[in-house]
Amino acid sequence: MLDDRAKLLLKALVERYIADGQPVGSRTLSRASGLDLSPATIRNVMSDLEEMGLIASPHTSAGRIPTARGYRLFVDTMLTAQREEMATPSLPADQPQRVITNAAQLLSNLSQFVGVVMAPRRTSVFRHIEFLRLSEKRFLVIIVSPDGDVQNRVVFTQADYTQSQLIEASNFLNANYAGMEIDQVRERLKTEVESLRSEIGLLMQAAVQVGSEALNQAQGEVVISGERNLLAVSDFSSDMSQLRRAFELFEQKTQLMRLLEVSSQAAGVRIYIGGESQVVPFEELSIVSSPYEVDGQIVGTLGVIGPTRMPYDRMIQIVDITARLVSNALSHQK
Repeated sequence: MLDDRAKLLLKALVERYIADGQPVGSRTLSRASGLDLSPATIRNVMSDLEEMGLIASPHTSAGRIPTARGYRLFVDTMLTAQREEMATPSLPADQPQRVITNAAQLLSNLSQFVGVVMAPRRTSVFRHIEFLRLSEKRFLVIIVSPDGDVQNRVVFTQADYTQSQLIEASNFLNANYAGMEIDQVRERLKTEVESLRSEIGLLMQAAVQVGSEALNQAQGEVVISGERNLLAVSDFSSDMSQLRRAFELFEQKTQLMRLLEVSSQAAGVRIYIGGESQVVPFEELSIVSSPYEVDGQIVGTLGVIGPTRMPYDRMIQIVDITARLVSNALSHQK
């Protein structure tokens, strides 16, 4: 348990390191903390903080830098998110995809780091389905959602179907299943296919399966903006292996999706500091994220990715404001 003096010194050390990017020595810390303490006393406290795993000494430097645990304690108990004057950005109501793209760019521009936005989870209910014959054993499935979103996929079949058969199949689906979740339609078709003409039943099963996959793929989209900003961050530019690992994270997106899914389960701004969990397995990266809503329902998550040495108070403000802007834009465009 830290006493008040140790907390003040840790807070001053973290803030100084975030501002300067240089290991903090006892003399610098004495001035930054405003405490009337001798250098020897400060060195003793720093030694205690180091034993607790809150700060570390890089290489042979006499100064100290925060560890992931140190950042976490700072963020959880010492951070005061001051509302600085920011030019109020705009994010007008538009098509959902354009809102998401603009939001990622806004996050990146305001933070000068990387902006990420998970596209909103959309309903898998279909309003209308249509089949269009393209060539022998190949046709197009067009699925329209209640809000007008359109997904289409090409289906390859073992048997050939005429356009009249495709029309018959789409008419049957629209008459009997419109308004249902497409996964429900797929399960219902498994049991009802016996009562249908076998070739039409198999056609509909194949089409609905592909439609379900198309809708599920649309759920997993992550929009990323500003990756090149990391090139200007000294923490990365001096170590190409760290920079390469960061760019691999952006390319794969799997871990990003998992992180953003976790973030969407809690209200408000969340901070994930690299190295403290498997969710962000990179010591050098931190993520400040927040869920956003449409008509009061959480549908996605957005955030800023940057070095652990980032100004968390400003990032919290940027992420919070952008989440509200996205919520308003998507709610009003309906």
